[in-house]
Amino acid sequence: MNARADTLIPGACPDCPPLHDGLEQRLRDRMHLADLRRNATDWRGRLALGLALIGPGVLVMLGDNDAGGVVTYAQTGATYGLGIFLPMMILLGIVAYVVQEMTVRLGAVTRRGHAELIWKRYGAFWGWFSLVDLIVANVLTLMTEFVGIRLGGQALGLPAWLAVPAALAFITYVLVFLRYWTWERISLFIAALNLIFVPLALLAHPDWHRVAQAFSGHGWIVPGGFLSITFLILISANIGTTIAPWQLFFQQSCVVDKGLLPQDIQAGRRDLMLGVAGMVVVAIALIVLAAQTLKGIPNAQGLDADVILQALRAKLGDGLMALFALGLMEAGLIASIVITASSAWAVGEAFGIERSINAAPRQALGFYLPAIVGTAVAAVVVMIPGINLGFLNLSVQVIATVFMPAAMLFLLMLLNDRELMGAHVNSPARNAVSIAIMLGLIACNGLYGIVTLFPHAFGG
Repeated sequence: MNARADTLIPGACPDCPPLHDGLEQRLRDRMHLADLRRNATDWRGRLALGLALIGPGVLVMLGDNDAGGVVTYAQTGATYGLGIFLPMMILLGIVAYVVQEMTVRLGAVTRRGHAELIWKRYGAFWGWFSLVDLIVANVLTLMTEFVGIRLGGQALGLPAWLAVPAALAFITYVLVFLRYWTWERISLFIAALNLIFVPLALLAHPDWHRVAQAFSGHGWIVPGGFLSITFLILISANIGTTIAPWQLFFQQSCVVDKGLLPQDIQAGRRDLMLGVAGMVVVAIALIVLAAQTLKGIPNAQGLDADVILQALRAKLGDGLMALFALGLMEAGLIASIVITASSAWAVGEAFGIERSINAAPRQALGFYLPAIVGTAVAAVVVMIPGINLGFLNLSVQVIATVFMPAAMLFLLMLLNDRELMGAHVNSPARNAVSIAIMLGLIACNGLYGIVTLFPHAFGG
């Protein structure tokens, strides 16, 4: 640690004003990364630095395989089996990488969160627009997470009145009372449990020949056609569970809070690639599992987690059903942790208050409280008896797809701001791919809207 940095640590400079706890911890984190960068002269040092920089990319992508995503993938596999949606997961993984890589560069170069940049570059109107957009989408998404926690817990013998409040208490604890490095490592451990769905798919003994055929273009049968409302709902839901507005805010703020610099962008990309690979593998595993065990269930696109768990019990037995229930709870828990953090960061950045998980609760009530309140509202709603859980899940994923083009537009404008990005500004090729993704989202939303309003518009 150099002399200048030492003078900033309380006790090292008697004449310097004291730092509050959050700033001190944030500084220590920065110095730890600086030491690792300085010592990255051989493979051991580079490995240590690479491992330390893992976090934002893995969390954003495995957090994206949330409880709502688990149910959406299961609905997809039950409806269309081993077909077009399997290779589509790889395409959606590439789309997610293209979108999220921009947040890595934006955060590392500007050292500012997404909400802060929108407010400062485009003013209060668009700042409020993006913030309200995010908070509404986050609360709706959190409802699907608590649905997964509730139903997974019930399948394991935990009553809803215990599972949901316990999850809310844990989410509050890790956000409010842990500091960034501990919060991140615990979150990574929980996120790794997302892989539980892979052995479950293997134990279902799928037809590997048909899986291979799906990737080679055979068996792409879409009952009702590509313009049927069922297909458009499920494709919108799958897109919505792959890229969503909260991911932009989360990863950029996570990069900033962690302390990544422009020289860490390549490591941030590797971290993101690791997360995307995990997301795609789990998504494919879930579709394969559902195609093997749930195919042919009537109204499959309206399945909720409870029906899925009952069907898995009938087909695979109590043991494997319990593993699925555990995975469903994990998916809801890790997503709730990262989505709640994205709300906290966005509010802190928008209003210019404390915006770091390193901040102690007494110093940053305005940072923590709004996010916890939003999460608590979502938890309370899912305790309401008689709520249509399958409809809620699909609706939330589709809403995420509807909100995403506006979020991507702000991201693209920021990435093309040479004053902000300098040499890291978007290239023409990146812009072309990003615009194509945005237009694809708009087209998907438009087709879904037309078919919803005019069911026979395309002869369906």
